[in-house]
Amino acid sequence: MDLKLEVVILPVSDIERAKQFYVNGLGCREDVDVQAGDFRAVQLTPPGSACSIIFGTGVSSSPPGSVERILLVVDDIDKARNELIGRGVDVGEIFHDDAGGPGAGFAPPEARAPGLDPGRQSYASYAIFRDPDGNTFMLQEVTERAPGRV
Repeated sequence: MDLKLEVVILPVSDIERAKQFYVNGLGCREDVDVQAGDFRAVQLTPPGSACSIIFGTGVSSSPPGSVERILLVVDDIDKARNELIGRGVDVGEIFHDDAGGPGAGFAPPEARAPGLDPGRQSYASYAIFRDPDGNTFMLQEVTERAPGRV
């Protein structure tokens, strides 16, 4: 049985501001923007992703900015970070696990070392940014997938 992640719901406070950030800042494709009475749902898909995001009015009861660490996989974190910065996204510095190897994205800040993973291992270099509400995203460089991951 396949279980494919299709959509992630993001709680936001200002739909138009969020839409501008995701379309202009991240380059997401607009799939749907539908409104019926007090309900409004905006669905966007990040470039190259099979999974979309949805936000709006009446789609989440979570407080705006409460989503943490959605990983966005990139094959060149320097290039992706620079492109996002060029689009106006405030992306933090690149970091890696001070002990070496993958895992720094979930390690406490004191276990992180600045810069790219010295061996440029897959799954080992990260950078963090937030949307206008504070929902947290993490870029993760993946150049070679782990076995069983396509």
